[in-house]
Amino acid sequence: MKKTITKAVFPVAGMGTRFLPATKANPKEMLPIVDKPLIQYAAEEAIAAGIKELIFVTSSNKRAIEDHFDKNYELESELIKRDKQQLLDIVRGILPKGVSCVYVRQPEARGLGHAVLCAQPVVGNEPFAVILADDLIDDNNSGCLAQMTRQFEQQGCSILGVEEIAPDETDKYGIVDVTPWCDRLARVDAIVEKPKPDVAPSTLAVVGRYILSPRIFELLETQTVGAGGEIQLTDAIARLLKGSLVLAYRFQGKRYDCGSKLGYLEATVQYALKHPELGQEFKKFLGSLEGDIAERGARHRAA
Repeated sequence: MKKTITKAVFPVAGMGTRFLPATKANPKEMLPIVDKPLIQYAAEEAIAAGIKELIFVTSSNKRAIEDHFDKNYELESELIKRDKQQLLDIVRGILPKGVSCVYVRQPEARGLGHAVLCAQPVVGNEPFAVILADDLIDDNNSGCLAQMTRQFEQQGCSILGVEEIAPDETDKYGIVDVTPWCDRLARVDAIVEKPKPDVAPSTLAVVGRYILSPRIFELLETQTVGAGGEIQLTDAIARLLKGSLVLAYRFQGKRYDCGSKLGYLEATVQYALKHPELGQEFKKFLGSLEGDIAERGARHRAA
């Protein structure tokens, strides 16, 4: 295996049903956190980790993602005409020089494992990253994937990003059973897709960041249908464990589950508070809401 990761796969073919009707015509990955869509945060994290090729596994209704990373001559021309240099720099900086995008169609919704398999012709026979844009990870330093690529350079094996979750949430994640390895790393001994809390091997969940050996493609090609009637990446990783070392990495940073409405709102508030242009004003606004809420509570108690 190579010691550097240069390709990242973004499975973005899902329908985003939890955000309907907002996602009826607009991809959920294009939902904004303040002024940038989720997919751009994910791409920026990958680029900060040294990724040079962004591979998007899309579906027929995800054209907006391709348009977002493409050049918009009409918009740029208008910004130049209006002398909007700052906005022009923002638009031109969405995709830095030296980074390319590739788009691959997932012809039918058959699960995360199948989506990753669709990227095989582009990834080829080299290790690669997988990023789920739903999991927005706020790390003020280098970013979650950069942390993981540094670990990969030292360990040279597949690595899963993990964090502790509440015991009653194990049936929403792939859950790992581990043995301590070193620092923030642990050896993965077993992995189970969405186990019920009473049978879950731990409360350590895989949360949207993977570095995988190309051998995962061989396993996905023969992977049988699993939970939800889909080809699960978790099941293929469970088979990978039989002959390969896989490590779990407890990343630094705060994760927001933007696949849920509450997590999306939490991320929006937190990112707005630290936004350089509107953070202070937004903080004042939230403070005024606290007063309104306290007043309504007092009136309710009095009644």
